[in-house]
Amino acid sequence: MKSYKLVGALVCWFFSSIAVSQVTFQAGGGLGATFPDADLAGSTIEYYEGRSYGLAPGLNVHAKARAGLGTIHIVGELGVSWLSNEGNSEPTQGNVEISQSILQFKIGPEYQFTIPAVPAKPYLGMNLAVNSFSGEATFRGVSRVPTATFVVKSASRFGIGFTAGALFKVSPLMTLDVSLAYNLLNLGGRAWEDIEPSQDRRVDSYLALNDARDTFFTPSSNDHVIASDRTINSFQLLITLMFGL
Repeated sequence: MKSYKLVGALVCWFFSSIAVSQVTFQAGGGLGATFPDADLAGSTIEYYEGRSYGLAPGLNVHAKARAGLGTIHIVGELGVSWLSNEGNSEPTQGNVEISQSILQFKIGPEYQFTIPAVPAKPYLGMNLAVNSFSGEATFRGVSRVPTATFVVKSASRFGIGFTAGALFKVSPLMTLDVSLAYNLLNLGGRAWEDIEPSQDRRVDSYLALNDARDTFFTPSSNDHVIASDRTINSFQLLITLMFGL
C-alpha cells in the first residue's frame, strides 16, 4: 500500500511540475560561418604535404529544433558547411584547389538561465554528432600528382560539440538565437584508405578523408605522406531565427 502512495505522490509531483513550468517547442533555420581548427585548417602547401586539410573559413546553413521543460531543453540541429581553399602545392609552384562539405547532425541537452537586467536568455549546451564529409581536389602542375579534378570519397565520423549562446525575443512567437559552437568532428572512426591498393600513388593520400596515419608511411617516401592521425575541429558562429513558444 505504501508503494502505491509513493507512486501516486511522484505522479502528482511530476504533473504539478509541468503545470508550473513552461513547456516550449521551437523550430527554425539560419546562416552562419564555420572556421576550421586544428588539422582542418592550414595552407594548400600543408595539404599537399599531408600535414593538414588546408581549408579556409566558409558558410554554414542549418535547421534547428528545441523542446524543453523549464530550464532544461533537448536541441537537434542539421547543418552543412562549405569550406575551400586555393594556392600552391610547393613554394612558388603547382596549383591546388580543395573544397569540402561537412554535413552535421547534432543532438544534446541545453541549460538555459537568466541574468538580471539582461534582455536575453543565455544558454550552455553540448551534443553528440554524426559528421559526413565529402569534397573535391583539383591539381595543376603538381609534382607526383596528375593534373585533374578528383572526387574525395565520402566518409562519416562521430564527434561531440559544445555551445554557448543567447536567445533574444523578437515577438511572442519569434526568437533570435545567436550561438558560438566548438565541434570535435572526428573523435570516432578515424581511418586511412588506399583507394587503389594495387598501385603506389601519392594521389591516394587525397582521395579519401584519411584522418589516420598512412600505414605505409616512411620518412623517405614521396607517395605516402600522412605521418600521423589528423584532428578535425571547427568553430561556428550561428544565427538562427526560431518560431514557437
